Amino acid sequence: QLQLVESGGGLVQPGGSLRLSCAASRFTLDYYTIGWFRQAPGKEREGVSCISSSGGSTNYADSVKGRFTISRDNAKNTVYLHMNSLKTADTAVYYCAADLKTDCTYYTGSSIYEYDYWGQGTQVTVSS
Repeated sequence: QLQLVESGGGLVQPGGSLRLSCAASRFTLDYYTIGWFRQAPGKEREGVSCISSSGGSTNYADSVKGRFTISRDNAKNTVYLHMNSLKTADTAVYYCAADLKTDCTYYTGSSIYEYDYWGQGTQVTVSS
């Protein structure tokens, strides 16, 4: 079974940056669409970004466009979420997810129901 592990979360001041990593063990991520999601206290889990298996297609939630960048390094079996200009509203637990069947397009790849495999999450806290 595919296992995903997120890392890179932490405490950062508003305007700061973090890079989250999503690494897989035992199986290659090459053929999986990867999504990043986040869940703030008392709120539903929401899609943040996704990237296709080839890396040729990406998509972002409106709330993070222009600030976050998703990328993948298949040689390292890792997907990254680069987060810049962080806001207090970005505070949440961030999860990565993977799926073989879905794709990352304008219409697909942003729903939690599209992904079969999930990591345990990493906490991101933006606070002064």
